[in-house]
Amino acid sequence: MLLTVSGPPGSGKSTTAELLADAFDLDHVSGGDIFRELADERGYTPLEFNKLAEENDQIDRDLDRRLREIATEDDDLVLESRLAGWLAGDHADFRFWLDAPAAVRGERIAERESKDPERATEETKAREASEAQRYREYYGIDIRDLTIYDLSVNTARWEPDAVLDMLVTAVGEYDADGDEGKTPVTGVDYEF
Repeated sequence: MLLTVSGPPGSGKSTTAELLADAFDLDHVSGGDIFRELADERGYTPLEFNKLAEENDQIDRDLDRRLREIATEDDDLVLESRLAGWLAGDHADFRFWLDAPAAVRGERIAERESKDPERATEETKAREASEAQRYREYYGIDIRDLTIYDLSVNTARWEPDAVLDMLVTAVGEYDADGDEGKTPVTGVDYEF
């Protein structure tokens, strides 16, 4: 089974994906971890590396190619990244989108990275705008188009365990006989 968890920075993707992987005894692959490792290896903060990616499209393309390969070749995993649902495409059994208001996400990031919440929120907004532009330019993806997702959850409204319960219920209650068709992922240029 391939589950994807997508959403903007600070939406709870990593927390939820880890819990979801544990709940179904699946491996967990995090695009954010891979991106941060690449940034650290090169001596950049994630924000600096993100800015560098604006000038060097190979950074995004290498990361996204790897995530696409994982999604198309591996199974029994939770794939987590902003583009996981798009990159996995029709290979995913379920695609989940998590979100929360920008101020909430900024607070979460500030706590995680020990920085000022207002600064974290502004940096996150800048990062999101930059990434959205690149996703559209590189792959024809409108990250704001949530129609490909099976379930979208505002994680500011529930605690992580409650969010997990929703996703586990969605997967557990799935009945293939009653499935009238998941939304296909179309119009994406997978040329990395």
